[in-house]
Amino acid sequence: MCFQIEDIEKIINDNDVEFIRLQFTDILGHMKNVAVTRSQLDNVLNNKVTFDGSSVEGFSRIEESDMYLRPDMDTFSLLPWRPKQSAVARMICDIHTPDGDAFEGDPRYRLRRAIDKAEELGYTFNVGAECEFFLFHTDEVGRPTTLTHDTSSYFDLEPLDLGGEVRRRIVLALEEMGFEIEASHHEVARGQHEVDFKYSDALKAADNIMTFKFAVKSISKKNNLFASFMPKPTEGVNGSGMHINMSLSQNGRNVFYDPDDPKRNGLSREAYCFIAGIMKHIKAMTAVNNPLVNSYKRLVPGYEAPIHIAWSCKNRSPLIRIPASRGSGTRVELRSPDPSANPYLVLACCLEAGLDGISREIEPPDEITENIFDMSENELAQSGIEAIPSSLEEALKELEKDELIKETLGEHILSKFMTLKKAECDEYRHQVSQWEIERYLNTY
Repeated sequence: MCFQIEDIEKIINDNDVEFIRLQFTDILGHMKNVAVTRSQLDNVLNNKVTFDGSSVEGFSRIEESDMYLRPDMDTFSLLPWRPKQSAVARMICDIHTPDGDAFEGDPRYRLRRAIDKAEELGYTFNVGAECEFFLFHTDEVGRPTTLTHDTSSYFDLEPLDLGGEVRRRIVLALEEMGFEIEASHHEVARGQHEVDFKYSDALKAADNIMTFKFAVKSISKKNNLFASFMPKPTEGVNGSGMHINMSLSQNGRNVFYDPDDPKRNGLSREAYCFIAGIMKHIKAMTAVNNPLVNSYKRLVPGYEAPIHIAWSCKNRSPLIRIPASRGSGTRVELRSPDPSANPYLVLACCLEAGLDGISREIEPPDEITENIFDMSENELAQSGIEAIPSSLEEALKELEKDELIKETLGEHILSKFMTLKKAECDEYRHQVSQWEIERYLNTY
């Protein structure tokens, strides 16, 4: 919805809004906010609200810390899970410097740059995300646990699906905020859930992912549960993914669709080249798509997570799948990202990689029709199928080698991201886990 200043003022007055949350996302994908009262509305709408950027991880140094919040008025929404009296609204903001320039370290700005590049070529980038999460109990003082009484699995119903009522409340709240929900269901693992919302242009899609995570966590807490988007919180079960469905349109037409495709897949040359671009850059993109040490506990054989760089129209085992829908629904699904990733950076990298494939007219390898999960190492080698990095450390090394993805992130984000993530790897390497104690202490 497109809002004018007078629209926002009327909604605030009509709904007894007393607090406005000015939200933004940091480099690591964490939502932040500055909350102001209704009395500051003029300052909000005139881009006069500032915050200390040096206090946000990876943003700015103390000597250049002043940052300005410029709200995107189209993101204005009431928070339906908050009380109706002295209600709370929010707007998602872009970050600017005191000089009025867009802040290079703002992930939303990096996505805007990629979108602008696509628009110069005549393309609109459309995205639909499938974001999975776990619902866990909390302990007696409200801290999260990894315990669930949920014993259900894929598509199960209540009463086995103990999270069904919370999912219903999440869906209703999101619809109040303007989401068009396509489906919600229980996922494979105990306590695991998914809510799918309709595709949109890429910037709105990234905003929606952040809003979705915020809503899920808030509503779960109100129901005495803890929602986690950690990729692999529980050993021995499937982890949580964030599948990214992508298409390009031109003058309202889906350019990925071609009914006369000589390969009989219903795909255009642009679609094949887009796939090839993703495959070319996916090793470097993995650091962005799967940014935690824990992400790589999900990306292992046996738990449906794709790790092999291949594509298919026929099955879900490769990294890239082409869902069955054709015509306006033709899309490319990247299955490796997880919900801990920063969606603005993920979508920026996907778009830049796909456009690189189109501009260079890169041909993808042949489609893989077999179930890759059943292929031996020898069969994979003979087919020329490589794997994405198996650790965050390896992914960071791949990122350092890819000029396109580094340029997409920009020098500021790249430098801060590499520093923070290398420190995370070092910290993890210094830990002695319970598994190591149980495995080695008595034996050696």
